[in-house]
Amino acid sequence: MTTLFTRIINREIPGRFIWEDDLCVAFLTIAPLSDGHTLVVPREEVDHWIGVDPALFSHCMGVAQHVGAAIDRSFSPARVVQLIAGFEVPHLHLHVLGAASEADISFSKADPTVLAETLDANAQELRNALIEAGFGDRVPDC
Repeated sequence: MTTLFTRIINREIPGRFIWEDDLCVAFLTIAPLSDGHTLVVPREEVDHWIGVDPALFSHCMGVAQHVGAAIDRSFSPARVVQLIAGFEVPHLHLHVLGAASEADISFSKADPTVLAETLDANAQELRNALIEAGFGDRVPDC
């Protein structure tokens, strides 16, 4: 069965993409823990991170690092963190987000009420930061 993330990747469901290449994409979550909370998702449907091909995982981690640097430049959080949980959608995804403490990374604090305009502005801010960092060829036109 096709996952929700595959449907987003295939543009069947809208997404706020900030990165796109042949192996993975990155888009903002609709229920962020902080400004710029992004998911890095391989195009290949892999359920659990321990089952992913190491080369693909390495690529996704590299993209997460670039996204994390963009979050740092754009929103200046105390820390940029990366999490892998995988309970919500059975498709590997790396959460990349800013946080001030471990208390800030509890998914119970996810906010599904963030305005679309705020998410759009955060996505554009991250696209701009990635372009400035030299990754314009990976930033989709939105």
